[in-house]
Amino acid sequence: MPDSFRFVDNIRLGLFVIAALLAWSFARFGFAAESSHPNILLIIADDLRPQLGCYGDKIVKTPHIDAFAKTATRFNLAFAQSAVCSPSRNSFLSGMRPATTGLTGFGTSLRSALPDIVTLPQHFKNHDYDSVGFGKIYHIYAESMLGNENDPHSWSQPHYLPTVPVWGPAQTVLRERLIAAARDSGKAFEHPHDWPRARTWDDSDVADNQMQDGQTTDVAIDFLHSRAGTDQPFFAAVGFFRPHLPFNAPKRFWDIYEPNQITLPSFRDVPVNSWRWTVSEGIVKNYFEMPPFETIDRAFLKRYLQAYLACISYVDQCVGRLVKTLEENSLADNTIVILMGDHGYQMGEYDSWGHKHSNYEISTRTPLIIRAPKNTTAKIQSVDKVVELMDLYPTLCELSELPQPEHLEGQSFAKLLIDSNAKHHDAACSEMRRNRGLVGHSIRTAGFRYTEWTNKKSVVAFRELYDHRGDDTPGQLETENVVDQPEMQGIATQLGKRLHERFARAID
Repeated sequence: MPDSFRFVDNIRLGLFVIAALLAWSFARFGFAAESSHPNILLIIADDLRPQLGCYGDKIVKTPHIDAFAKTATRFNLAFAQSAVCSPSRNSFLSGMRPATTGLTGFGTSLRSALPDIVTLPQHFKNHDYDSVGFGKIYHIYAESMLGNENDPHSWSQPHYLPTVPVWGPAQTVLRERLIAAARDSGKAFEHPHDWPRARTWDDSDVADNQMQDGQTTDVAIDFLHSRAGTDQPFFAAVGFFRPHLPFNAPKRFWDIYEPNQITLPSFRDVPVNSWRWTVSEGIVKNYFEMPPFETIDRAFLKRYLQAYLACISYVDQCVGRLVKTLEENSLADNTIVILMGDHGYQMGEYDSWGHKHSNYEISTRTPLIIRAPKNTTAKIQSVDKVVELMDLYPTLCELSELPQPEHLEGQSFAKLLIDSNAKHHDAACSEMRRNRGLVGHSIRTAGFRYTEWTNKKSVVAFRELYDHRGDDTPGQLETENVVDQPEMQGIATQLGKRLHERFARAID
């Protein structure tokens, strides 16, 4: 063989050995292979309102989320399209309004309503992402683990749900006894809400993974470890059941808080010039031995608030573990991380405890924190522009350099991660159905919230207008409906026109 051939063969052999060594190093030491597209880690906490340290709350303990927020961009005015779990999730996972999909309540899956829809995780799967889901992504009834509205088309592999019970050991025994007694009496469980429930909270002294969100975190972490050294990008959605009722969290998270140091909300009425039915009143009462709302004292309500805070801190711990795992596996520099709630929550505001079904700020506003390390050229700590959760789908497409499906109704806010003053639509809309066949459509701008309630004949039955200009109060609660004030007539007319443009098919 000529020397020139031997020289070429030696070069080829050397290159092969180097490639093999690099591959072994990636696998052995967890060096992440660079993908042409970023990974996505979408973290959704159920019923999590912006009661986090990074949003200015002085009571809650969320050190891990606060640390993450320092490396990310916090959106201060992010709003859900419905303050109800199922329609909100179907909206931001489809990129369409509930009024458009018709999915405004529970029990109907997105796929059964829209057979050809391409969901957010499905879109990434269709572009060669490994799309996986853990925990509550689409709606599921946690108390029964039935009524799962999951969409198999969204995932590259079967969706994971935790296998541990909703409650700790003692209350699980209680619940099983209640179920057995109900069956013995001839009770039929025709709906997930029909199943007996244990108590409204559980502070069992158990390991984190002996309750559902800790176990979900363990499995998601195993997945992230498996991605070290691989070049296929992933879309991983991790959904936590907490801080949704029942308020179950391991005892160590309860011990962070002292009930006597917790203050109850100062504004406990409905807004002036509004109606009681615009917001759910009272406490969620279908839990074991829940006392009537009229008999509940301040000590009970403080314990109720402690339970919610404990669940937030439990979720905070889970989030911290996920973010740490990205760093340990050299995935952080090529992973877009999104932390969000599916809507807000009422914990005493308007005398509504454990509810969210309203168009008010406390119900529709949600935390939204995004870290997109490779797609930002300047560090934007916070954004005060109004954004909708529905905007997330086109935003992730733009950040990942994927085409945007034509059906999307949201608008990408990727530019706000670079320039917090960049132009973006100055309105977020939500909708809510109440008794008496009333439907409320609401529009929130940087300065105002305007809502129209229409009856079954599509006639406007009631209007609300709230002035949020310069409002820096906790929760930015609506306290006075000013729609009838003369100086507000022009603003109400203008916002009404914009509202009808957004909901043209639903209102007109």
